[in-house]
Amino acid sequence: MFETLLIANRGEIACRIARTARRMGLRTVAVYSDADREALHVALCDTAVRIGAPEAARSYLDATAIVAAARAAGAQAIHPGYGFLSESLALIDACEAAGLIFVGPSRDAIQRMGSKIESKRIALDAGVPVVPGYHADDQDPAVLQAAADGIGYPVLIKASAGGGGKGMRVVRSAAEFAAALATVRREAKASFGDDRVLLERYLDEPRHLEVQLLGDKHGHLVHLFERECSIQRNHQKVIEEAPAPHLPPAVRETLFAHALTMGRAIGYDSTGTIEFIHDSRSGDSFFLEMNTRLQVEHPVTELTVGIDLVEWQLRVAAGEPLGFAQPDLSQRGCAIEARVCAENPAAGFAPEIGALIGYHEPRGEGVRVDSGVRSGSQVTPYYDSMLAKVIAHADDRPTAARRLAAALDDTVLLGVHSNLGFLADLLRHDHFAQVLSTHYIERAFPAGWQPRADDGLAIAAAAVHGVLTQQAAAGRSAWQSLGAWRATGAGSGTGSTQVLLEDEQRCVHEVSVSPQGDSWRVHVGDLELNLAATLVGDTLALQRDGLTVRFTVALEQHATQGERVWLAGPGSTWAWRRLDRWQRALKGAAGADDERGGNRLLAPMPGLVTQVQISVGMTVNAGDTLVQMEAMKMVHTLSAPAAGRVSELRCRVGDAVRGGDVLVIMEAMESEEKQ
Repeated sequence: MFETLLIANRGEIACRIARTARRMGLRTVAVYSDADREALHVALCDTAVRIGAPEAARSYLDATAIVAAARAAGAQAIHPGYGFLSESLALIDACEAAGLIFVGPSRDAIQRMGSKIESKRIALDAGVPVVPGYHADDQDPAVLQAAADGIGYPVLIKASAGGGGKGMRVVRSAAEFAAALATVRREAKASFGDDRVLLERYLDEPRHLEVQLLGDKHGHLVHLFERECSIQRNHQKVIEEAPAPHLPPAVRETLFAHALTMGRAIGYDSTGTIEFIHDSRSGDSFFLEMNTRLQVEHPVTELTVGIDLVEWQLRVAAGEPLGFAQPDLSQRGCAIEARVCAENPAAGFAPEIGALIGYHEPRGEGVRVDSGVRSGSQVTPYYDSMLAKVIAHADDRPTAARRLAAALDDTVLLGVHSNLGFLADLLRHDHFAQVLSTHYIERAFPAGWQPRADDGLAIAAAAVHGVLTQQAAAGRSAWQSLGAWRATGAGSGTGSTQVLLEDEQRCVHEVSVSPQGDSWRVHVGDLELNLAATLVGDTLALQRDGLTVRFTVALEQHATQGERVWLAGPGSTWAWRRLDRWQRALKGAAGADDERGGNRLLAPMPGLVTQVQISVGMTVNAGDTLVQMEAMKMVHTLSAPAAGRVSELRCRVGDAVRGGDVLVIMEAMESEEKQ
């Protein structure tokens, strides 16, 4: 066994690999970009090496830099994790040239399985069924059109080198084919550097099933049973589980046999996954592709089989034979995994960026969390939005689903929006007990998923928290303090504080908070609440009619956007901006062109401000560039919609802003217009 392992990845998978490696007594080396200098995976490893700029192409995708880091740190082996360089021939070649061990399968296996066209040829030669389609080399558009016509519509166009849901289009008629082909080719070229495509018959009721393989360098190969990965959004997995529910035993055994046949056909010698598409209507299963690496969803296999897949990756890479055979393996219970991402489901799942100002992981029997973040971690626009995976294991599927949904409710993630509520609702939906398909999400939420509306108790909690924290900070009565919390007037006798909270739809909630002995009387609109409150650290406990509800609260201070209060409560997360006296006056001024008017420049999506070409007081013409920002790996130029004067500037270069944040406020030049 080698002594020092470099982990050529980041985030939760780098942390997960590091924990197993250290348990095995290995010295661990992290690599990091400039954006990840303070990341959790850096802290978990024994040493860390900087490999470049924040952009993945200049750091985590730079095989030369990775190998140089390994040599500088004295590592003998490199584990690529998944994504990035995990299936890169360039990294394998660089490792071989440097005398380093690549923790993964052989170069030949990765090369042969890396092409969807070649892998399907191998499957057909081995007698493993593939979805009827076109997998030939001739990529002439006319040939592809004729092939699609022959297969019959609907047909699926897929990038040959694709993955992660990119480079895929469903075409439902011959008239749509040419345009869809051009789109897929553009996406494939941009994402993978290869615009070759294949065609497949599109299945209307598909299930996405996969079988985990594990082989060694001595010719041994076993399967570790199947996983269900049908719950997907835009062809990307959201929830995975093992074993697959409602799957006939004969189908299961056929999948195992086909997976082993594929593995033996290429002499597979590491962890890998054979993916299948299963037609629920006909009962047929077809080979889809092979992933020659560790999968995101590997924990559900580990929990049901009782094997640490990363440990065996490392042992196999060091030349050890498998310590078990197929008859030694069995499954126990059910495990379900949910991918927790920094994204806003209420805004079309737009990615989120910012600092995690509050983060608590769930605990409990049968609950596992694989995370790459901690409180204070920065979520940047440079990498995948997945922050953590929450996994639950139980003796049966209903219990595992309940445990996972409860664990998601108990997860606190403040500072960026996440899909926690969406995931919990997927698990609690009646459809989850039925046979799954890749259409699960659209059928569960045909009108689209929506978060719960702002809760009156949550709004009250945000207001009471503000009063309590200001009392603690000032060491005096909150009724005399000004700032964002203003008494109605000294000596008025009412003892009431008016609090303004602006939600993300720019709706302002006016809350009245009054002391009432040892409790508080809170008015939120027409709702009146009598609450006893206790604040300990970041936990606010409210008692109402003998019932206690706990919230986790965090404050986000932004130099240009003001203060935002974040709350995590039972199954939901909320965020409001606290308005101070000046903002309140502006909102209430009669005839004022306030922030809800048309003279605001808003961030169209989350991103980084890269240029600010204006200053307060400057006059601009319609079309003048005001701000540039980088979002979704593209530069966006934000221009003045009309002539005016800059009255307020709410962003600076380097700011991480959210979609909808106010960047610039303009005022019309009335005097010039009248002349």
